Amino acid sequence: MSDHLAALNLDAEMAGCIEQCAESRELCEAAVQHCLETGGPLAGPELIRALLDCAQACETARGFMLRGSPLHAGYCRGCAHACGSCASACEKFPDDDVLAACAQACRRAMEACRAVGGAPRH
Repeated sequence: MSDHLAALNLDAEMAGCIEQCAESRELCEAAVQHCLETGGPLAGPELIRALLDCAQACETARGFMLRGSPLHAGYCRGCAHACGSCASACEKFPDDDVLAACAQACRRAMEACRAVGGAPRH
């Protein structure tokens, strides 16, 4: 856990979720740039939308957790859904290293958000 999260007195599960959401957001945003620069099937609207949805969901859930909002659980459940959808979209391009890394980060964030949001794990 990073020092700034430890200073907020968050439990380890929530701090881990915040970090997973930050990583997923960062990789999704980088993947959008990669996809647009690569073009072709990678620049398709479904993949770009899934990446942007996931990035925004991660940032939103992260904000609710950072400020200790009692509403965080609902946003984490929504974020888990967005992360799972994004991972599935990225996994349609198994030969692309950027999307493979993004899919892995999204799956980790999905599991962390499910745990924090009280959703069943798979």
